[in-house]
Amino acid sequence: MITFGVEEEYLLVDPVTVLPVPGAEYVRGAAGLGSIAEDDEVQDELLQAQVEVATPVCSELEEVGGHLLRLRHAVVSAAEEHGCRVAMTAAAPVRNAAAVPVTPRPRYLRMEGQARQLVDEQLINGMHVHVGVPDPETGVAVLNRIRVWLPTLLAMSANSPLWDGRDTGFASWRTIVFGRWPVSGPPPYFDGLADYEARIDALLASGVIADRGQLYWQARLSDRYPTIEVRCLDVQLYADDAVMLAGLVRALVAVALAETEAGVAPPACPPELLQAANWHAARHGLNTTLVDPEGRRRSSGDVLCALLAHVAPALEESGDEREVGSLVHRLLQEGTPADRQRRALAQGGMPALRSLIVGESPTG
Repeated sequence: MITFGVEEEYLLVDPVTVLPVPGAEYVRGAAGLGSIAEDDEVQDELLQAQVEVATPVCSELEEVGGHLLRLRHAVVSAAEEHGCRVAMTAAAPVRNAAAVPVTPRPRYLRMEGQARQLVDEQLINGMHVHVGVPDPETGVAVLNRIRVWLPTLLAMSANSPLWDGRDTGFASWRTIVFGRWPVSGPPPYFDGLADYEARIDALLASGVIADRGQLYWQARLSDRYPTIEVRCLDVQLYADDAVMLAGLVRALVAVALAETEAGVAPPACPPELLQAANWHAARHGLNTTLVDPEGRRRSSGDVLCALLAHVAPALEESGDEREVGSLVHRLLQEGTPADRQRRALAQGGMPALRSLIVGESPTG
């Protein structure tokens, strides 16, 4: 069984105003010292109003769900002890006039000095899925095969429509904010591991990025683990939606591994078309069309059906077909988390939005 794990980033907010609160040090310490979570499972992030959780390595989808519920509960409880709340949204819906302080780590402080405005506005939260691969060369072959599906995954995960108290018109504003960094968006096609490393070496030699951590491609090889890291996803309102996306990512990698072994050629997609598909997915979510892996605009439902058909053998082999399929069907019926945020705001204003996003029900 292919192993995998999930990282989620959360925003700490005031329980009344929903403004970001710089309480990460306390919340991380309180969550990590309890009986629910270990210290290394709850980590700090770039800004002091953010925390990140990381599941252990998992073999089953049920494990991922159990760990996410456990970690969400630990962080939510620690935040409440500190007088703040955890917002399960991928972009801060409102911001203070003053910037949130940067976490005082040398790397973060260096980034602040290099791109102050970008760091100040990095109040965005993602979900990262790590999937095990046999070796880096195979990992690059997997990247070449899954890159065409990243816009679809992004559209499914969209959970950041609001910024500065108003609707941005985008389902995933987080994607647009992240896209302002020098190396971001869908990864290019690589002619093997040597090409992958040569391109990174050239970027580092240019001095525009300071380290490999600033390779903000939406999918990349992890430098810490023997995994592919898929980073295109907005953090989710509910844990079961995160489980659905994790199951789809693992299935995509499993199919890519099988195709690599069978010698199937990777799908061809020009970088400009993939970038356009990514922007379109961030703009609309699932509300209109998506650009499929062949570059055609099709209904969102048709593209999701094509995705499920593509990964069906892997889902069946892992035993995840029924769970993932039912959650995808619910997503098509109810809309993305961005749609839920907009409905809450339209029906009940900021109090209703606050109730939706602040993690009062971490089980989802």
